[in-house]
Amino acid sequence: MPERKIRYLPIAQKDLLEIMAYIRSDNPAAALDVLDRFDEAIAKLGEFPYLGVVPKDHRLRLLGYRILIVDHYLVFYVVIDDGVEIRRVIHGKRRYEFLL
Repeated sequence: MPERKIRYLPIAQKDLLEIMAYIRSDNPAAALDVLDRFDEAIAKLGEFPYLGVVPKDHRLRLLGYRILIVDHYLVFYVVIDDGVEIRRVIHGKRRYEFLL
């Protein structure tokens, strides 16, 4: 099976930029390490789109969301026809129901 394309919604791109800016303000080297871990984990979704867990939230399950855990962050995504759509990237301690 061909590898699926990975697409980011603009809000997910914004989430990642904000996360990187926050970490970089305290420790630039750590920001690059975290970015590498995001890249590696999300890239795996191209080959294994169902790698993430099914959320406990009933509404998110009905909407087809899956969650990939990267360090302290939750990558919310859905598997679509020919790819994977990254919808949000949120810190794990943050309430997220209202964001999705």
